Amino acid sequence: MEGLQQVGLPVLGIVAAAAVTFYVVSFSELREKSMNRDWDEDDETGGFKTSLSSRERRARRKAQKQSNNKP
Repeated sequence: MEGLQQVGLPVLGIVAAAAVTFYVVSFSELREKSMNRDWDEDDETGGFKTSLSSRERRARRKAQKQSNNKP
């Protein structure tokens, strides 16, 4: 039993270290891909996408209503 502990504990530690390393590398690659995708999108549109402000939404709705009401 003691021999199993002397061998099993280091093996378990190595397996745990390998699992942690795998997840760290995987998440860093995902983050890098995500950042590259975001940078590529910014280059195509000329900047960051911004959501419409409430004034812009109101102005669009008003313009749509006016264009729908015209005969």
